[in-house]
Amino acid sequence: MRSIKVNLDKKCMSSYEIRIGKDILDRMTLLIAKNHKAGRYVVITDDCVGGLYGLKLLAGLKDIGLKASLIEFPAGEASKNINTVLDIAGKLMESGADRETCLIALGGGVVGDIVGFIASIFMRGVPYIQIPTTLVAQVDSSIGGKTGIDLPFGKNLLGAFYQPRAVFVNLNYLETLPEKEFNNGLAEIIKYGAIDDEKMFRTLESNMDAVKSKDQKLMLSLIENCCQIKKSIVEIDEKEQGLRRILNFGHTLGHSLETISKYTMTHGEGVALGMIAAARISEKMGYLGDDETERIEALIRGAGLPVKIPKSFDRDNIITQLRMDKNKKGDIVHFVLLKKIGMPFINGSIEPKLISAIIEEMKK
Repeated sequence: MRSIKVNLDKKCMSSYEIRIGKDILDRMTLLIAKNHKAGRYVVITDDCVGGLYGLKLLAGLKDIGLKASLIEFPAGEASKNINTVLDIAGKLMESGADRETCLIALGGGVVGDIVGFIASIFMRGVPYIQIPTTLVAQVDSSIGGKTGIDLPFGKNLLGAFYQPRAVFVNLNYLETLPEKEFNNGLAEIIKYGAIDDEKMFRTLESNMDAVKSKDQKLMLSLIENCCQIKKSIVEIDEKEQGLRRILNFGHTLGHSLETISKYTMTHGEGVALGMIAAARISEKMGYLGDDETERIEALIRGAGLPVKIPKSFDRDNIITQLRMDKNKKGDIVHFVLLKKIGMPFINGSIEPKLISAIIEEMKK
């Protein structure tokens, strides 16, 4: 089992380990018992993951003598709202949960975001552990302490920065991941290559067939590399005041497209389209060569992700949604652009007509 330490301001309670491996359920429960002592543990998951892995984790915790229970909620982005938070909080109260309770988020990004948000506010803060089961969550959303829920106006508009006490990445969970969900995770891996690691970007270009077949050695390397990149950025900028904003490459437009689609478009699909748009904006503004724009689009296409914005998506609605982005400053929407693959920067002076032109171009 590989271990990566996230060191935050030398605060013992904020720093934590990311542990990555295969067949680690037994070691995972033992480490939880040893390093994260609590009066009780509540595994919170969705009704898809619960049947696959929730009961096994619950049994593993109980087998070593821990007091544990399980709460499920309906799977999907549609559950990422205040009503789900209130429902889970009520169930926690009914189960006798208190400030000595540790929550365990077992699932993808939606589960991790909801559980992290509840942990940040329940009894004014209780500890939680991330056990991500999707590729998106394993390489990105489970790390860094971003929590949140959606509002009708857009994604993640209510939330907090609240770090987990530990992250356990079990590669076994990828074996049952549907192709579409796996491809969503590839969008985030491509993002890390584009903003930080041109060598990993080239590895993806040369080995996409092996990646798609979930080659164990290659996936371990890619996941570990993404975790290393994210932990290094989070250590420098925990609260997204500067450097951490580069992790939003592709997300500005991506989140807008997800919202416009009423979440029929997945997060990875939105990010993929957002990365292509950001690359094209970078090219048209004279920062990025057309050959590198083509490489980004070709890799996204090769990963089985979309490269065209659906024609049914109204340009003006997309622009309106962009103006609700949580990272905007006043009326300025900030985009993460590229000077070359591996060299990102943040730009807030993009002409609205250029954004409109790119959206129309990508709909053709």
